[in-house]
Amino acid sequence: MWSTDITYLKLKKGFIYLVAIIDWYSRYVLSWELSNTIDTFFCATALEEALKVARPDIFNTDQGSQFTSNKFEKILLDRGIKISMDSKGRALDNIFVERLWRTVKYEDIYLKHYESVLETYHGLKEYFHFYNYVRVHQSLCYKTPSEIYFNNMLRR
Repeated sequence: MWSTDITYLKLKKGFIYLVAIIDWYSRYVLSWELSNTIDTFFCATALEEALKVARPDIFNTDQGSQFTSNKFEKILLDRGIKISMDSKGRALDNIFVERLWRTVKYEDIYLKHYESVLETYHGLKEYFHFYNYVRVHQSLCYKTPSEIYFNNMLRR
């Protein structure tokens, strides 16, 4: 099962939006995108990038307009992926992405104080590599998301 969500990141002047797609079992971040507008396009782009790697049986989102749009749902339905949507106001239904946001913000965003979109992009590119391939998770028996994700992919 995969899931996605959007969060905003405060920059020195203004803010931008971050969307990420995560594998629940391994906590592996399959893809992510930044945008200065909260539209469907950057969410669909992240989804299409993730689907280049693998395909989940079920995809979980909240009921945001980006995720209930025809464009986003069509990408999933055309591939036979079941859609699961959280109840309104139920952030804990998507706990893995909510936890990712906390981790990204406390371990990267709040420490680096990015000034521009480009600087944020490059910083997050480094951070997500660290998160997937270096940072061990207690909930994963002190393994990295990539170890769990790719081990699981080999067993399929």
